[in-house]
Parts: sequence; C-alpha cells; structure tokens
Amino acid sequence: MPADSGETPAIEPFLEALLERAGRVSQGAEVFHVRRRDEPVMFEANRLKLVENRESSGVALRLVKDGKIGFSSTSDFRDPGKLVDKALEMGPYGPEARLEFPGHHDFSPVDVYDEETASMQVEDMAEMGQAAVDRLARHTSDLTCDGVVAKGVTALTVLNSSGGAASYTKSVFSVFFHGTVVKGEDMLLVSDGRSWCSPIRDTTEIVESIETQLDLSRTVVEAPVGAVPVVFTPRGFAGALLSPLMSGFSGKAVLQGVSPLVGKQGQRLMDERFSLWDAPQTAYSPGSRMCDDEGMPTRKLSLVDKGTVGTFLYDLQSAAQAGVESTASAHRGVSSLPSPGSSVIVVDGGDIGYGEMLQDMGTGLVVERLLGAGQSNILGGDFNANVLLGYRVEGGRVTGRVKNTVISGNVYRVLESLRGIENETRWVGGAVRAPSLYADSVSVSSK
Repeated sequence: MPADSGETPAIEPFLEALLERAGRVSQGAEVFHVRRRDEPVMFEANRLKLVENRESSGVALRLVKDGKIGFSSTSDFRDPGKLVDKALEMGPYGPEARLEFPGHHDFSPVDVYDEETASMQVEDMAEMGQAAVDRLARHTSDLTCDGVVAKGVTALTVLNSSGGAASYTKSVFSVFFHGTVVKGEDMLLVSDGRSWCSPIRDTTEIVESIETQLDLSRTVVEAPVGAVPVVFTPRGFAGALLSPLMSGFSGKAVLQGVSPLVGKQGQRLMDERFSLWDAPQTAYSPGSRMCDDEGMPTRKLSLVDKGTVGTFLYDLQSAAQAGVESTASAHRGVSSLPSPGSSVIVVDGGDIGYGEMLQDMGTGLVVERLLGAGQSNILGGDFNANVLLGYRVEGGRVTGRVKNTVISGNVYRVLESLRGIENETRWVGGAVRAPSLYADSVSVSSK
C-alpha cells in the first residue's frame, strides 16, 4: 500500500484483533475498513470560498451466528469487544445467512492510485479553478459560477475468517463547475465536470463544454411535443436511461422478481448495435477497483452483448440465494451491508456522427440534463423527468433551449428501437463512458 494511504500503525493490529475475537464466537466473520482523506477547494459566486481538509475512518464487522448475519460499525478503534458484542446482539434480527466468506484470492493489479494526485498543492488547485471560473465569467458576464476542485485518497481493507484478505488505495481528483444565469423568471443551469485518479491539470474541455451549453441556450424556443425523435447525449443517457436500466441488472431485483429481465438472459431485447459493460479494471477510472467490497476479484462483465441480455450483478449473499457465483459487484459503506451494483459503465460506440443524427431527425429534441426522476416506475424501466437542459432541433440544427418540458418513456422500448448510436464516446464524471443515443420516439410534453 502506498505510503500516502493515510493508514496509521494502530489500525492493522486493531483489525486483526477484531477479526480474531469475532471468529471465536461465530461461524464466520468479516472486517471492512475504510479511511478517507479529502481536500476540496470550493468556489461560490465566481470566487474562491473555502479550502477544507476532511478525514474519516470507520470499520464494519459482519459475522454469521446461528444462521443469521450480525452487523455493527464504528469509528472508535479503542475496544474491539464492543463491536463484536453489538454484532452478536443484532444477529437474531439480521437476515438469514446464505453466503460463505471467500478464502485467499490472487488479484490482478488495477491502476487507481497516482502519487501526483496525493501531492497536488491546494494553491495550484485554487489557481486552476479560479482561472476556469474567470474564463466562464468573461464568456457570459451575467453567469454566476460555483465549483469545486478536489483531491482525495481512500484506503480500503477487507479481511475475513476464511483467510480472505484484500487491501488497496485509490486517489481521486475531481473538477466540477455549475453556472446559473437568471433573467427575470428564466433560470438557466449549466454544468460539467470530470473525476479521474490522476490529476486533471487542463480544464479546457470542461470549460468549453459549459461555454457550448451557454451558446446553445441563449434563445428560448417551444419544445416539440408528442412522440418525437430524441438524442440523449452521454449526460442525458446517464441522467435519464442509466438508472432504470441498471436497476434491472441487480441480482437482488432479479431474486425478488421485480426486474423486467427475469428469465430474459440470452434473449435479444435491445438494438443489436447496443452493448453495455461493467468494466471495473479500467485504469485510473474512479469507479475501478481490483476487488469488490467483499474482497472478491473483479473482472469485466458483459451486461448487454449486441442487444442480448447477459449477466446480472451479484454480491456474495444474493449470489448464494440465486445459486450462482458472485460477480464481485458488492458495494457498501461502513454503516451498511453490501449490495450489488456496477463499478464503471461502458457503452460501445456506434457508426454515426452526432451531426448526422441531428440532420436525420428533422424536428426533435436533444436531452442534455434532467431534473429528478419524477414518479416513474424505475424498477420497471420507466423514466419521467423534467428536462433541465435540452435543445430543440429543426432542419438539422439546434435552434434553441426548451423550457417547462417533460420526457417520459421506458428504457427497454427506447433501446429496442434506436435509430443510431454515436461513433464517439465520452466520460460522464469518471465512472460512465457512453456515446449519444438516437431514440426513434420518446414522449415529450410541455407545461
């Protein structure tokens, strides 16, 4: 583990003592420890507001006793006995234990730590952020800009009584800016940003993206209504389609019978040009990791292969309940039990340019950002949300920004009848990489 991981000499003996003590009074035990240090530089109303230094450290204990799972967590590292007693006390009220803790595994290394991130000077971060804010303010004089330039280092350790052990350190550097322009009753919100394990030293791409949003939004136009073609940009895909889509791939949802994909593995339900992966070994993506939060080695997972439904996402408990192997998809916080989820979502690019999509659609809508998920049935794949930032397309070009507009539909129907997939992909944040998706028909209404 890198020297700058933030670990203290006292924590390792504590974790070992905790595991040994829990192992004596249970049929199996697991210790999960996370230590995190963050240094955000925050901007508000076009100026530097605050520089912080935050540290946190916590440990969770999960044990199996009399067929039940006991759980407890703390940030107090003085007495391992208290944590064991609490987990035993909660055990009778816990879920039935179906899992078995994994033994020793060999892990493929994944590059998620960069010493340059850890050693980046906050003065340089402040200067970089202020330069970006100043450029945006020069571009649009009535823009009020907030933002953050932040670095962080997280050290994670998982140990269990079956001999399983995993430990790694991750660095994350983030740059995000949000701009607001208010004119009378009209409020325009623009934003963009990126996270990466290595330092983001050049904010040009982020700033230019926000400038483009501002330029395209100067004119307000009527939204096209009815069933119209829609282009979801990578941000639009992540905001509208990704959550209802990924809820169907949860092993828990499949077990509960609430996923629309139950019994559909191996069937083609989507456009054959659409392929979706969970790629947790993508170098320097903040979502990547060599193991999941239960110490299982990660691997690339094919969720949708050319429109055909592939694997579901399982942690140890849900995999045991389903009678399958864990896909190393466990996520957790110190205060919660593990649950299956994705790490780095990647959608393959297609064979059509963004401009060609606009030329083809005639009259339509580009969805950039959404506000809320509405009252939609997420588990069923439905989406229903206000368009926070979207553009009307007429005659192959963007004519202006729409207001008071709502889109609704079902992600599976959208992906089944795509007109096209963009030939370029872009990162959204640092854990989603996707192209723009050209949907044949989506319901659009205007208030």
